[in-house]
Amino acid sequence: MNLRVSDELLGTLVPIVVYWVYSGIYVILGSLEDYRLHSRKDEDDKNLVPKGSVVRGVLLQQALQAIVAILLFTVTGNYGEDSVVQQSSLVVLKQFVLAMLVLDTWQYFMHRFLHRNKFLYRHIHSQHHRLVVPYAFGALYNHPLEGLILDTIGGALSFLLSGMSPRTSIFFFSFATLKAVDDHCGLWLPGNLFHCLFRNNSAYHDIHHQLYGSKYNFSQPFFVTWDRILGTYMPYSVEKRADGGLEAKPTKDCKDG
Repeated sequence: MNLRVSDELLGTLVPIVVYWVYSGIYVILGSLEDYRLHSRKDEDDKNLVPKGSVVRGVLLQQALQAIVAILLFTVTGNYGEDSVVQQSSLVVLKQFVLAMLVLDTWQYFMHRFLHRNKFLYRHIHSQHHRLVVPYAFGALYNHPLEGLILDTIGGALSFLLSGMSPRTSIFFFSFATLKAVDDHCGLWLPGNLFHCLFRNNSAYHDIHHQLYGSKYNFSQPFFVTWDRILGTYMPYSVEKRADGGLEAKPTKDCKDG
């Protein structure tokens, strides 16, 4: 009996499993009050949507993404058949980097446009900003249309333009999922590799989720390049709160953009 699961199916399902497992770890770590960027009380009081609705919204988006991924794999290859292509580590690394740059570029400009256009912000992107205090499993809580534009189309472009194989996509989209969850985790943990490797991290994105930072730090999910180039970069420092825990604070005045 051949029980082999295709790379295309794994590339569709593994990032979803990674999302909930990694989010679950952060739910447990949320009890570490000294490393939280907001208190539990703020998380409960300031957010404008119940967690049950967030879970349902994320599951809806992941279902839509899975459908699009299957369609994409079907159009670009032989879905369900043996499509393994041996590639050197250097080729895979180049594909990873290119995919990261493509995804960052797409998401920066689409994300910024969703903020600049008042109609689109009010009716679409504001749903994500109901989470004033971000937490891990809210990373993909978006309006379905935003999920399609930012994440699904952005992911498809990354896959197609980088030329990666379905097998490579398993690792790339799982990595991108880990990064997105980490950026919304609401914690600043010592030794976190994402914080060591990326200036774009949970504190950086927390600034964006606050009212004073909504015109800054649009870059996601990897680098801060476009923010720096186009003047929307808001530097920050992580400081201790008087009532315990930590806080991401801007290190320059926020001005209307």
